[in-house]
Amino acid sequence: MKKILAVLLGATMTWMSVRADEGMWLLPLLNELNIKTMKGMGCELSAEDIYSINHSSLKDAIVIFGGGCTAEMVSPQGLLFTNHHCGYDAIQKHSSVEHDYLSEGFWARSQSEELYTPNLTVTFLVRIEDVSERINAALSDDMSEEERQEKIGELSSEIEHDAEDGTHYQAEVESFFGGNKFYLLVYEIYEDVRLVGAPPSSIGKFGADTDNWMWPRHTGDFSIFRVYAGPDGKPAEYSQDNVPLQPRHFLPISLKGVEKDDFTMVLGYPGSTNRYMTSYGVDELLEVELPSRVKIRGEKQEIMMRHMQANPAVRIKYASKYSRSSNYWKYSIGQSAGIKRLDVYGRKSDQEERFEQWLEADATRKAKYGDALKLIREGTEDNLLYNKVYLYLVECFTQGTELARFAMRYQTLYNFMNMEKPDPEIIKAISEMLWNDAAAFYKDYDQALDREVTEIVLKRYQEDIPDVYLPAFYQTIQKKYKGNISKYVDDWFKKSIFADPAKLDAFLQKPSKKVLEKDQVFLAGQSVLNMARAVSAQSSENDSKIEKGNRLYIAGVLEMDKDKVWYPDANFTMRLTYGKVGDYFPRDAVYYNYYKTMKGIMEKEYPNNWEFVVPDRLKELYETKDFGIYANKEGEMPVCFISNNDITGGNSGSPVINGKGHLLGLAFDGNWEAMSGDIVFEPAYQRTISVDIRYVLFIIDKYAGAQHLIEELTLVK
Repeated sequence: MKKILAVLLGATMTWMSVRADEGMWLLPLLNELNIKTMKGMGCELSAEDIYSINHSSLKDAIVIFGGGCTAEMVSPQGLLFTNHHCGYDAIQKHSSVEHDYLSEGFWARSQSEELYTPNLTVTFLVRIEDVSERINAALSDDMSEEERQEKIGELSSEIEHDAEDGTHYQAEVESFFGGNKFYLLVYEIYEDVRLVGAPPSSIGKFGADTDNWMWPRHTGDFSIFRVYAGPDGKPAEYSQDNVPLQPRHFLPISLKGVEKDDFTMVLGYPGSTNRYMTSYGVDELLEVELPSRVKIRGEKQEIMMRHMQANPAVRIKYASKYSRSSNYWKYSIGQSAGIKRLDVYGRKSDQEERFEQWLEADATRKAKYGDALKLIREGTEDNLLYNKVYLYLVECFTQGTELARFAMRYQTLYNFMNMEKPDPEIIKAISEMLWNDAAAFYKDYDQALDREVTEIVLKRYQEDIPDVYLPAFYQTIQKKYKGNISKYVDDWFKKSIFADPAKLDAFLQKPSKKVLEKDQVFLAGQSVLNMARAVSAQSSENDSKIEKGNRLYIAGVLEMDKDKVWYPDANFTMRLTYGKVGDYFPRDAVYYNYYKTMKGIMEKEYPNNWEFVVPDRLKELYETKDFGIYANKEGEMPVCFISNNDITGGNSGSPVINGKGHLLGLAFDGNWEAMSGDIVFEPAYQRTISVDIRYVLFIIDKYAGAQHLIEELTLVK
């Protein structure tokens, strides 16, 4: 439940010997755990070259882009590369029917033309520090999970405060290995980030949903931004006086390209893996989470796409929303298929049986870890219905109907107005913030589309969820509208202040508690939040069981196989993974080469399908073989390549780096055959798909004619 809650309000390690291509490694431990193996594979850098607190190192070039991607600094003037799909939201925000940067691309010809993107941040890692001893010393086996979490929170706040005191840094303490280890991470956040360049979606999203999560791939998935700082080089709010950031390190760019078996490493911020997940968690995924998400999003996306294709303005408004939804929708389909095809449930069950046998061999072990799997089983089984209800609340309402989600933001205002002595200054300040928020909402909102989605998701929730978990507004539908959801939804869009910017403006000029108490959309949103709280409260005991069981299980596994080299699950902290460029056999009699070229783009061209349109300029460059210095030794224009690096969501935009520390490409996807890889790494199948940096440079130089950006880079042959 808490995993679902975190993902929706905002998202096992195998028992075999750890392979060099498996693992998301913590940078401070590279010298101890990994560097010897890495050097044997072709890495020429030291651990200090990769991660250093006192000197410039690779980690200083790697950043969190926004809230869920990775990017890398590539010039001494603050230029960065990330994926097109990572920059997609920013590109969409700057787009309009008159200036359709999604369809046409965007290229700033000078720094004065670069577009500031509000609310977009770039975050640098300053240092990582192990604080496990300090926290674990204050914990005891006698504590309940609630007491344990309270103490961890208290100590984490103290540690974070000490790290931030007297600095402009932001500190976070994160748990690792299921709450058995703790690290402090200190960050520096820059708020002035400007769009510099992006190819048209026909290049940056070539293949779109059809090719998503697939190899072979021919997508130029990149975009370019620049980080600005105050005149003193420190983070500053947007100002025309700001200057391009001079990063501590930036990546030289290799023109040599890749060959089979070349060493590769990826640094970035993988979001979440569950390699310690038990068979009970796998069963919950297959029976509840994945099919529910696929069903609801599939229905919603059909409506979105129909409206987008009918109206260019709607297409621009909903391009990023659709992309975010469909990406995880297709991932869920693939993960379900992969779990079944590769018998992940059976493999997990075998692992658990081995763990139980290890416990039975020693009474001390059994006393310490004996309840682990029992707690996980009981908590997971008892949470199945709660998790389904909560997932539906989120997918249907907080990520389904936009108007209800928008109205939920007004709960804080209502709470302050509902106080015994409301403070008018606070209410005024909240109202001003809400109106600023409203402007952004209405800019990318289409009422006709949302009205159709709203009716569908309200019906879907009622059909699939037991009556006892229906939010209170369904009683209104039954009593006042005689069960007619369509008529109820009509009244939302005819009468609610949230459906009319003018009405909302008038309300915010003079906020009234009574207005909100009569507004059907606000009441619906309020009842959804109330039901979510109720379900969360009902599942809290089960959540505690699962948390404790996971913590004990992981600690037991580490002890059981103490001679193995372990890595923690991904949690959106900086990690390094290393491997090699290589091909693979996805199934019987099928072979996939390790790289693809522009020839594949031309073979996939389908002018009547928006996913596979090829720009005329790109066809002209291909036909004349005008590839410049970016062609490979065979005279081909490489587009994408694959390697066996271990990545997941959050790694999008991560640099693929060679043994010398030079940039080879940008990681942007995993492959269909290994969609279960977040639960069990699949060495025979799992591949990282990356756009070749030579194709990125070719598009910048030859397609866009932005040679001034090429001149800013350090190119290495």
